[in-house]
Amino acid sequence: MSKMVLFDSHSHLNMEAFAADLDEVLERAFAAGLVGVTVIGTTVADAIRAVEIASRHERVYATVGIHPHEVKEATEQGYQVLRSLAAHDKVVAYGEIGLDFFRNHSPRPRQLEEFAYQLHLAGELELPVVIHDREAHREVLEIIRREHGYRHGGVIHCFSGDYRLAAAFVDLGFKISIPGTITFPKNQLQAEVVRRLDLADLLIETDCPYLAPVPFRGKRNEPLYVRYVAEAIAEIKQVAVEKVAEQTCRNAQDLFGIQEEA
Repeated sequence: MSKMVLFDSHSHLNMEAFAADLDEVLERAFAAGLVGVTVIGTTVADAIRAVEIASRHERVYATVGIHPHEVKEATEQGYQVLRSLAAHDKVVAYGEIGLDFFRNHSPRPRQLEEFAYQLHLAGELELPVVIHDREAHREVLEIIRREHGYRHGGVIHCFSGDYRLAAAFVDLGFKISIPGTITFPKNQLQAEVVRRLDLADLLIETDCPYLAPVPFRGKRNEPLYVRYVAEAIAEIKQVAVEKVAEQTCRNAQDLFGIQEEA
């Protein structure tokens, strides 16, 4: 596999799925041209682990935040820990935060309350936000607008809406992140979003260990496979895959305030 400049903007390398072979997973990805990967915090413990991993590895960055599935357990003490972690020089964003009305693992009123609170916290910390939006498109957009949750930019991770929604987020200064599902043949809604958005508005991600692209669908995903997302986008937009890789890498570095050049 030839090398290509790539940035995996959203991974869960802090999960148990990578406990046994994290170093090997990163080595494979970096050997193939990955220049950066962001490890996402979803709980306080998860965020601590993300920062620990980022501290030990060059080209690995972290975020801190509480996922909508987990906000039912959120406490002020936990938020104080996240504030402290956010001061670490490898923390580049606040998230994964947002709403999930598909699973509803946390009560909807609590999700709405904590999402607004965390948007304000991200603003205080002067960090871009990583947004989770599943089956809650209207509510996510409304809360971001109402709470001015775009002050330092951000990304809608694993985007699942239509072009009109994507354009509304882009108008607020957000990037739209595309995962391995873009390689699924029946995913025409996401393909239309990719086709119509400018490359300057896109990020690519694995969301590993989830959402492995074709030809690894159903298996553990890993940062190495972000290349398949770039290839799918290149095919849809009819441009060179190197152009997709370089532009999305630059977009991620700009959003996260990372100085290394692609």
